[in-house]
Amino acid sequence: MSHVQEVNDMSLVKVKRHSQITIPNDIRRKFKIVEGDYLEIQEHNSELVLKLVKMVHPDEAYFHSQEWQQGEKQADKDIVEGNVIGPFGDIKGALKALKTTKI
Repeated sequence: MSHVQEVNDMSLVKVKRHSQITIPNDIRRKFKIVEGDYLEIQEHNSELVLKLVKMVHPDEAYFHSQEWQQGEKQADKDIVEGNVIGPFGDIKGALKALKTTKI
């Protein structure tokens, strides 16, 4: 038996033992919430607000840094403007481009 009831485009959930609630499937899918994710809970204007918090593994932290993201933005811009060489059909073409392209 489901403990979720739809009420005017809102989901009504029941607080269970140990103050646990179940987030409805459609909401979990929409926000890509999976087991092990963290949710931040805040009170705002007498309402409870849940916010998904994605934790970043230390090995991946640099890719989320401002420096890395600026480089990604520049790379995307270069691709759009055609400031790239390639793609190459084989390794020989790629090696030739590396040797002859002036940067």
